[in-house]
Amino acid sequence: MAVSAARLYRTSIGKKVIMATTGVVLILFVIGHIYGNLHIYEGSTTFNGYAKFLRVVGAPVFANEQLLWIIRAVLLACVVAHITCAVQLTQQSRASRPIRYVKHTDPKATWASRTMRWGGSIILAFIVIHLMNLTFGTLHPSFIEGNAYHNVTALFKLWYVSAFYIVAMLAVGFHLYHGTWSMFQTLGIRNRDNHRLLRGGALVLSVVFVLASTSVPLAVLTGIVK
Repeated sequence: MAVSAARLYRTSIGKKVIMATTGVVLILFVIGHIYGNLHIYEGSTTFNGYAKFLRVVGAPVFANEQLLWIIRAVLLACVVAHITCAVQLTQQSRASRPIRYVKHTDPKATWASRTMRWGGSIILAFIVIHLMNLTFGTLHPSFIEGNAYHNVTALFKLWYVSAFYIVAMLAVGFHLYHGTWSMFQTLGIRNRDNHRLLRGGALVLSVVFVLASTSVPLAVLTGIVK
């Protein structure tokens, strides 16, 4: 069984399956994370209460923040596996085509592929900066432990931080659309009958995500959230 799994991993199909399955986990996280972030519109008490809930969730079976760190470890493993397989697939593709074509026969596929690559780089940088700002507070100009509302609003009042965050969310939106669409194909969900429905679903998911995620920094910059 272990040998078969190792052989499958070495194939492009195996790597795509890993990317698809880890992608499902990351998509679910993104949806839950954005939903939680929207609590900021309910005020500091509600938002800080939500942040506290994340730290104590799982009690009394799990100690304070224990389940949260387990979830973070799973997400980190998914991100590492996702990126590793993406890099290896790119290397395999280049190795199988040592001479680059002058003209691509599928410009839409090429555009999508390039978007996934630069978008993935922006997302990776964003994850690191986001954690350093709002989880560990090492880059935050006025981080207050236990006051998530202050930490978010104080950070997004800096226009350049909000601008970077918005660009990153647009990159996630593109990545989410193309990744979800590819995932449907890899997992065998997509077919001729549901082609348009699934493409539309992937588009709606990405658009809703971008609107919801960028609304928070824009709301802080415009004074809607203070």
